[in-house]
Amino acid sequence: MVNRDIFGAFAAGFVNPYASGYSIDVLVCWGILALWVLYEAKQHSVKNGWVCLLLGIVPGLAVGFALYLLIRQRQIKEQPRNI
Repeated sequence: MVNRDIFGAFAAGFVNPYASGYSIDVLVCWGILALWVLYEAKQHSVKNGWVCLLLGIVPGLAVGFALYLLIRQRQIKEQPRNI
């Protein structure tokens, strides 16, 4: 937090091929989470998914994903199974 260079911190994730692989993986996973949140907001009326997207950026993707699963579970009604 001492150095407030946000772009420098983002670029540091791409300093070598190994770091680039991890960084691209995280960005793609966040994008997939964002598409999922937007889709379910329209299809199933899941609300407050945007909070999870913000948390996916700041503390980490695992935190945003876990919170979204909890929010989703509370809002989507259990659908009956045809056995």
